[in-house]
Amino acid sequence: MVECMINANQRAKNRTSWVTPTESSVSFDRELAYLVFRLSLGINILIHGSGRIFGSGADAFASKTISEFAGTALPHGLVQAFLTALPFAEFVLGVLITVGLLTRWTLTLGALLITALIVGTALRSDWTTIGIQMIYSITYYFLLANRADNCFSLDALVRRKRA
Repeated sequence: MVECMINANQRAKNRTSWVTPTESSVSFDRELAYLVFRLSLGINILIHGSGRIFGSGADAFASKTISEFAGTALPHGLVQAFLTALPFAEFVLGVLITVGLLTRWTLTLGALLITALIVGTALRSDWTTIGIQMIYSITYYFLLANRADNCFSLDALVRRKRA
């Protein structure tokens, strides 16, 4: 969080350090990297949700996908409810991650959502898909563990206004 508070003059001076990174320019690079990584995940999750909601529709997505869980121990009603709510959860989480609002809790909920997806996918024995889902899980981990670099976000803006 301290890195986020470097004043504007210091930041401007540090941006001129093109050849030899300084301690502050490395910090700025970490902040930019975090922004790009957070935006990448946020837009990805947002488009997952919006494509399912505004494309075929959340009900159509749930109806199409539910057959994949027929041979699992999961109750049909639970699977139907989860799959119907999933696009809306993805949409909301995607928006919040993209703009960087309530980042700690949004990333935590996103990580728990991917964990639930991994459980369902494991019960289907779809190991290839679990590999992809594990990449999402690792992405959530890195963003949550490096949240101190989340300087370009609505959370940071709110913090600066309160200070």
